[in-house]
Amino acid sequence: MINIAVLGYGTIGSGVVEVVEKNASSIAERAGDRIQVKYILDLKDFPEDPHAGLIVHDIDQILNDDDIKIVVETMGGTGAAYTFVKAALEKGKHVATSNKALVARYGAELMDIAKKANINFLFEASVGGGIPIIRTINSSLTADEIEEITGIMNGTTNYILTKMDNEGAPFDEVLKEAQELGYAEADPTDDVEGYDASRKIAILTSLVTGRHVDFEEIYTEGITKISQADMKYAAKLCRRVKLLATMKKIEDGYVAMVAPFMISDEHPLYNVHDVFNAIFVHGNVLDDAMFYGRGAGKLPTASAVVADVVDIAKHLHRSIHISWSSHKMDLLDQSKAVFRYLVRVDDSTGKDELKDILGEGQIVLVDGMPGEYGYLTAELSEGEMNEKYETIPGTKGRLRLA
Repeated sequence: MINIAVLGYGTIGSGVVEVVEKNASSIAERAGDRIQVKYILDLKDFPEDPHAGLIVHDIDQILNDDDIKIVVETMGGTGAAYTFVKAALEKGKHVATSNKALVARYGAELMDIAKKANINFLFEASVGGGIPIIRTINSSLTADEIEEITGIMNGTTNYILTKMDNEGAPFDEVLKEAQELGYAEADPTDDVEGYDASRKIAILTSLVTGRHVDFEEIYTEGITKISQADMKYAAKLCRRVKLLATMKKIEDGYVAMVAPFMISDEHPLYNVHDVFNAIFVHGNVLDDAMFYGRGAGKLPTASAVVADVVDIAKHLHRSIHISWSSHKMDLLDQSKAVFRYLVRVDDSTGKDELKDILGEGQIVLVDGMPGEYGYLTAELSEGEMNEKYETIPGTKGRLRLA
């Protein structure tokens, strides 16, 4: 029997306990031994819960119990979660976590501790919830050089943009509805400003490059400025607005960013709606592949965490190789990235003047949008676009195309 401890008995932590018990026999068969939850660490008591007897409040009770081989961290954040996970690894206990904030900030450090102790630090659920993207990159795609990863990695923003597109509702109204449904937090900043997605693409880029990528250095835009006008222009162009997290290999390095894009109806992410996530991968041998599923939620995320527990159970006495060192990866300047753009301007801006600034392009007119028009550019680098945009009179917004 392999005893585990779960840190945090919230949505994901309780889901882990549920999955371990619900699928106990199949998990035991795949792990080669029975998995049992011995402790659940939480600040609160749960007197009415059937697992109330497993609740403990002192992390030392877990750290000092040699019967605990695997610690599952589902607390979230980078405070106590970091302290507890680091202590568990230093005690020689394997760790599985769903905590993207922890992995994005401290993943390389925690990985180094685990490697030196010949134990494992796994984090499949930190990106894409139940989508097995990390294990895929770390095992199935090791023969490829991955040249691009682009994904819808945040269910909250995808839900909001889907509702805005389908129902013509304004951002603030849909955000409030998402909060009432539990899709968005009371403070939705991490989601709607793109920070959640930037942590996830940083993790994936670190795995692809084998070096630590600082998520705070990734250019990040959220969706708070997306309007119904943007949706109407997108529809006119047979496109949809999606928040994409992307990394690409260009020249002799990598560029990464998070921003809203207008994607075409031929794009593999075009039909990913509501709270679903999808991650597109391009390799130099594989060519194109896409991974789709629920990017969040109690049981899908818990399923990914327990899959890590099973993987650890099969490798209790050796470290699973993960290519991610503490050496820092310097991303290329985001201004080198090249896109087409849809620029909205007041109709007092002359079309010839706009052409002189932006080069050859296409005028886009939308019914019901008096007083303005759009201009679809040829390919420009971000740096070029930023310089040119500052000189355009009467601008009303711009979006990249993908």
